[in-house]
Amino acid sequence: MLPQDIILRKRNGQALTPEDIADFIGQLAKGTLSEGQIGAFAMAVWFSGMTRDETVALTLAMRDSGEVLSWPDIDRPIADKHSTGGVGDNVSLMLAPIAAACGLAVPMISGRGLGHTGGTLDKLESIPGYRIMPDADLFRKTVKEAGCAIIGQTSALAPADKRLYAVRDVTATVDSVPLITASILSKKLAAGLETLVLDVKVGNGSFMDNREKAEALARSLVEVANGAGVKTSALLTDMNEPLADAAGNVVEIENCIAFLKGEKRGTRLETVVLAFAADMLQASGLVQTRDEGEIKAREALVSGRAADHFARMVHLLGGPVDLLEKADRYLEKAPAIVPILAREGGHLSTVDTRGLGIAVIELGGGRLRPEDGIDHRTGFSGLKPLGSKVEKGEPLGFVHAANLDDARAMAMKVAGLYTVTVGAAENRPVILGRI
Repeated sequence: MLPQDIILRKRNGQALTPEDIADFIGQLAKGTLSEGQIGAFAMAVWFSGMTRDETVALTLAMRDSGEVLSWPDIDRPIADKHSTGGVGDNVSLMLAPIAAACGLAVPMISGRGLGHTGGTLDKLESIPGYRIMPDADLFRKTVKEAGCAIIGQTSALAPADKRLYAVRDVTATVDSVPLITASILSKKLAAGLETLVLDVKVGNGSFMDNREKAEALARSLVEVANGAGVKTSALLTDMNEPLADAAGNVVEIENCIAFLKGEKRGTRLETVVLAFAADMLQASGLVQTRDEGEIKAREALVSGRAADHFARMVHLLGGPVDLLEKADRYLEKAPAIVPILAREGGHLSTVDTRGLGIAVIELGGGRLRPEDGIDHRTGFSGLKPLGSKVEKGEPLGFVHAANLDDARAMAMKVAGLYTVTVGAAENRPVILGRI
């Protein structure tokens, strides 16, 4: 069928057949469609939506536009996790090695920062020598020997998604639930997964700022992934404050290392990491219940086995063999580190989390344009969680900047992102629901 006929039918609100969708995406992957046709298709989907079956067909067509990995030489369940993005969200860095230590194989295809949210690949590039784009043989070797490998999307995986996303980005069609769903899942399914868990963020630091929108996206992702043959579930998690006590690149790698050494117990971050590990283990059949899975994941963390898997992954992908023991030798420090001082005493009740993410970009730790370089050294560390009691002039955290003037100016700005109240703040759960 001619691409304009497919666009016309979708523009008029008609459901497309799997054959229509496969034909359109096939032409897109071959480069025979114009940007105008791709943009018109995306806008038609934005206005008319897609049924579950259409979205499954779109996801599978985009998955099949390139290489689909298989893992015949690995006798572990193949599992992964994906987050819709937040500030201080470095869950993947700890979750992958914990899951590997518990018997899963985790070939994790991750991305760079998007908007105000940090990117797992940018964080990993803080580690000298770490190869985020290894060849296929090294990727497979790392998954087999370390149990996990966190890398970027290669040109061979879901190439149709790359071209469609580039057009969506400039045609105001990024926020279409069917297109978001197909974009996320096509890459994950191309990695040859058997099970998948999804972290859908809700709050002022996420792309979905209210629960209704987040639930709609989570249900679409879960239904389509299951429809495509991958056992999938989702957790809705709170993003009304940074998840870790750090936001940036080097600082989040330092946070990851501290976590794997058992220094972040009792935190919201630990709650989320262990909850996802438990879901991954249950979905893969390695445990019967989530409670059993959490116990198993915690033991892998406390025993140090998770840290060993992380260290092995880093070394196999080109990083230093002794990163965990000698992190200060390898992770570059910012030239200026200054405290963020509370403007008044009381309890921390709210924070503009998106504002914190934007502040990382302003320090050079994120991108305004895809081609921008970043300063991995910059960001924030030691951020106090909401609900903390503070005195006037007490540090709320620390700014890491390229120079003292930038650090001081940013410390003043970030102090204004927090609201301090007299009464104790409401204790909010970090896990809001499961789908």
